[in-house]
Amino acid sequence: MRRSEIKDHLLETAQRLFDEHGFNATGIDLIVTESGVAKTTLYRHFETKEDLIVAVLNRRDDADRRELRDFVDARAVDPVGRILATFDFLELWFKDKEFRGCGFMAAAGEHRHTADPVFRAAEMHKRLSLAYFEELTHAARFRDPQRLAYDINLLQEGATAVAQITRSVEPARQAKRMATSLIATMERI
Repeated sequence: MRRSEIKDHLLETAQRLFDEHGFNATGIDLIVTESGVAKTTLYRHFETKEDLIVAVLNRRDDADRRELRDFVDARAVDPVGRILATFDFLELWFKDKEFRGCGFMAAAGEHRHTADPVFRAAEMHKRLSLAYFEELTHAARFRDPQRLAYDINLLQEGATAVAQITRSVEPARQAKRMATSLIATMERI
């Protein structure tokens, strides 16, 4: 395997194990065993476990946000429909048999100190997600797009938390109904 392939393999293996067992419970030895890569090779790519976790989160952030954007772009043309399509994306995510909740929330929960690089990587994902909702609400020309984006974000986060416990798609549907009602009350310019 080439160096970039080894790094990708390590990231894929680590992400799967972090999803299955959690960040703190997944040790380097398990990642090495599961990946079939020598420990020295892992440390050549990632100096610390924390560096590996941050790399996994950054990779997941890029993929998740791109996947959401592509889904919305393919699903709706009108600006309000694009906002509501984000909830359809949630519903599909909740249907996935691998759904275990938000990995970024799990990372922040396990690395609670706000100066921790893992916490900061999770926080950045949440900020970038909110920025996307702001982009959508600005495009829909709402009078207070930032407020609506915050509300949409809260509905998304709440639905995800409830779906993690209930293992149901209903939180996505309920959040979409709530967003539809909220949007109907918002002024547009």
